[in-house]
Amino acid sequence: MINNTNENQESILNDAAEAKDATVEATTNDAQVEATQSTNHTTVSETPIHNPDAFDWSQDKAGFGAYDASQNEDMKDMYANTIKQVEAKTLVMGKVVSISTDDALIDIGFKSDGLVSLTEFRDMPELAIGDEVQVYVDETENALGQLVLSRKKAIQEGAWERVQAIMESGEIVKGYIQSRTKGGLVVDVMGMDAFLPGSQIDVKPVRDYDQYVGKTMEFKVVKINEVYKNVVISHKAIIEDDIEAQKAEMISKLEVGQVLEGTVKNMTSFGVFVDLGGLDGLLHITDISWGRINHPEDILELDQKIQVAVLEFDNEKKRISLGMKQLTSHPWDSMAELKEGEKVKGKVVTVADYGAFVEIEVGVEGLIHVSEMSWSQHLRNPSDFIKVGDEVEAIVIDIDKEEHKLSLGLKQLTNDPWENIEEKYPMDSKHTGIVRNLTNYGLFVELEEGVDGLVHVSDLSWSKKIKHPAEFTKKGEELEVVVLEIDRDNRRLSLGHKQIDENPWDTFASVFTIGSDHDGVVSEINDRGIILTLPYGVEGFAPKKHIKKEDGSEVKMDETLNVRVIEFNKDAKRILVSHTDIWKEVERAQKTEQQADTRRKSANTNKYVENMNKSTERSTLGELDVLANLKAKMEAAPSESKKAESKKAIVKKAVSKKDESKVENTVEPSNELDGMTVAQLKALAKESGITGYTTLKKAELIEALSK
Repeated sequence: MINNTNENQESILNDAAEAKDATVEATTNDAQVEATQSTNHTTVSETPIHNPDAFDWSQDKAGFGAYDASQNEDMKDMYANTIKQVEAKTLVMGKVVSISTDDALIDIGFKSDGLVSLTEFRDMPELAIGDEVQVYVDETENALGQLVLSRKKAIQEGAWERVQAIMESGEIVKGYIQSRTKGGLVVDVMGMDAFLPGSQIDVKPVRDYDQYVGKTMEFKVVKINEVYKNVVISHKAIIEDDIEAQKAEMISKLEVGQVLEGTVKNMTSFGVFVDLGGLDGLLHITDISWGRINHPEDILELDQKIQVAVLEFDNEKKRISLGMKQLTSHPWDSMAELKEGEKVKGKVVTVADYGAFVEIEVGVEGLIHVSEMSWSQHLRNPSDFIKVGDEVEAIVIDIDKEEHKLSLGLKQLTNDPWENIEEKYPMDSKHTGIVRNLTNYGLFVELEEGVDGLVHVSDLSWSKKIKHPAEFTKKGEELEVVVLEIDRDNRRLSLGHKQIDENPWDTFASVFTIGSDHDGVVSEINDRGIILTLPYGVEGFAPKKHIKKEDGSEVKMDETLNVRVIEFNKDAKRILVSHTDIWKEVERAQKTEQQADTRRKSANTNKYVENMNKSTERSTLGELDVLANLKAKMEAAPSESKKAESKKAIVKKAVSKKDESKVENTVEPSNELDGMTVAQLKALAKESGITGYTTLKKAELIEALSK
């Protein structure tokens, strides 16, 4: 075991001695520098001892035989001088020792060399062996035991400060366009990834970004985000600087009215941008043609060469307004002979809420206001009457050649229907029209185009109260009307429908007399009472206190009630009725009769008491006998009320048995019944079982009771 250990130690020392000899030889022979460095690195990298300090130089010398301490110290110094200590995440200087197709081998004086991709040396396109470069130690030893270096990160460590200084100074830098990304391109600038927006590639719109990938271009740093370490660059800014200088020179030579040639660069809905050779001008859509166009693409195309005139320019803002239509004569120049009242033809180019524009010639338009389209007052939307593209004839109403304004009319092509309105529609004349519109206060009836009149809601029916015309008719229906009033100046007619028939309220006055009873059908129930439909279709109103029933039940819709007229107003066309008054009158009559009977009994009693008092004055001794006699007389002598009741009973009995002879022998019915009131007769009819007695009048009741 000891022999094996000694052999291992001797092997290590021999290897170290060979490394030392190789190092010394390398310093004396310049011709063999590269070979010696390669051998040296290979030997060191293969040596299992990574750190000379890790070797225990003070171990027991007995196991090594003869031991030279000074020799060991020399070996230790040699290892320490040969292998440099390197820390990760630091910048170091290195030397290029070899270059392959894809990589460069860099010696940083460490135990092993590191490989760096040639793509990271874009800032050094002529990289050669022996060049000294700064690299970044990413890892001293990765999973494979290799040294990891980065030229790109080394550049980035110092590039951020340089980029900030470049932006402040406005310096131009070169960059390599690596790839396309969303909204622009990724550019390598001094080893850093910078973003080039698509809008900053060129002054002209760029449609294909891929054509720039792989190119090296000049840029300006326009924006830096220190938080995220982002850099935004622009190539357009360099071009614009040159253009601005050209613009200033071109604008200084411009004159209003000057004609220039340009190229259509871009089109929008409001106009066209024209490239005048490094200077852009705006050609507004209204200055493209004297005629009306919807979009510049109707006339122009991209990259088209056009002639334009300078209308206006601003030296400070570098803005130029251009015109194309100004190069031709104004079409209104040919309108010198146009006069009011003249008939013209044209094409409808626009329809708006207030009217329509008609193009008579290219660049000459006239407005037909909605009020000039028809004599009818009900035309509200011009699109219902006229459409874009229609060829129309019109009359010139007004012309302003200085302001280039033209007013046209369509209705003037026909006669005004109001010229002889009194002859066609005299007062009280009857006509049939079409219902055109309904409102809360009435409806409009068109007698002919341009002639219509208002039928007020109160003039729709004599007998019915109508809240809204929709309850009576609807749009489009025919309606008979009578002319009530003519207002020629304001073009208004007052019409009526109910006036077609005579006023029935003259007849109603004799039918619905106060106190008369009628049957009515409940048509409406509200908080104030009920509305009933009475005979002849007339409506009556019963207040809430007049609709109480005798049995206490509630009034229902469509129920037939017997009511009594308590008020009739012909002028106001109002009839008030009561159902409660009918059955309460009978009740009041019975109560009145009972009160009269009570009064008669009281009078008879007083008379007997008076007689009794007289008797007691004559004899106080026979007082008891006198009282007894008076009592007997009162019981024997029936009162007048009892006689009347007995007469009624006899009449009732006679009527029920239809015994005429007995009736004649007792009392004459007609004479007896004539003396009764209507309420008493109805009460007697009720007791006799006569049906329908509530609707009968007095003569009818007497006749019914006499049968």
